[in-house]
Amino acid sequence: MIASDDEHFTEHVEEENYFVSMTDMMVGLVFIFIILMMYYALQFRKEADRRTEAKDERTQILTRLKDEIEKSDPKLQVIILPESGILRLPASSLFDSGEDALTPSGRTTAEYLAEALYKVIPCYTNQVQRSPDCSPGSEKIKIEALFIEGHTDTTPFAGRPGISNNLELSVKRASNTYARLTSVEPELENLKSGTSSHAVPGTSGQTVLSISGYGDKRPAYRETDAASKAMNRRIDLRILMAAPLSDMPAPPSDEVVKALKEQGLRQ
Repeated sequence: MIASDDEHFTEHVEEENYFVSMTDMMVGLVFIFIILMMYYALQFRKEADRRTEAKDERTQILTRLKDEIEKSDPKLQVIILPESGILRLPASSLFDSGEDALTPSGRTTAEYLAEALYKVIPCYTNQVQRSPDCSPGSEKIKIEALFIEGHTDTTPFAGRPGISNNLELSVKRASNTYARLTSVEPELENLKSGTSSHAVPGTSGQTVLSISGYGDKRPAYRETDAASKAMNRRIDLRILMAAPLSDMPAPPSDEVVKALKEQGLRQ
């Protein structure tokens, strides 16, 4: 049976309609993809801006701590490392060689540190001080943790009852520094991470101040000369800011649907 011209024409029109529908669908999918890419690019930029803001505020915290300590003792060597969030004190300003107990001058140094911490740090915790001492950034940027880190050089520790190696020595030094800080300013022990637009779920309300010890495993300098070893014997205060991750909004389904409607691709 031979198909009529009308039948051929109908089949041709149906094929054209099919390809037109496929083209419309592909255009719609591409449009959705573009909208999604633009949306997530914007969110990525916002998160990058928040991280930069938190990093800048941390640098201000470190600078203020350094200034406050040096007001008390201008001769004290205080180093800040903004990229790492560290305030560094050489162990020689706190301890005698091979000892974990603070020297008399070390106790005074720890006192200056405690006073500086209590003046600055509460602004970034759940105990925000509504005073000129708190910067505007402390309203929304919080500290998640502040570690007192003990470090030694690579010289093997001779050992004595209670401490057998460099790792244990570093932990004891960090612990004794913590004890001195919290005896001078007891409220430091009670500071907790505050509610923040940057807070990771579940971290708000946790204790901020803590200790850690690394022995000789994280040297500041790889050289083994006397000056490098002296710099490796240290107490670091490492500040961790609350990570700006939790306020990522849900996928933009409503926005996409609205945009598609405006383009006439959906009813």
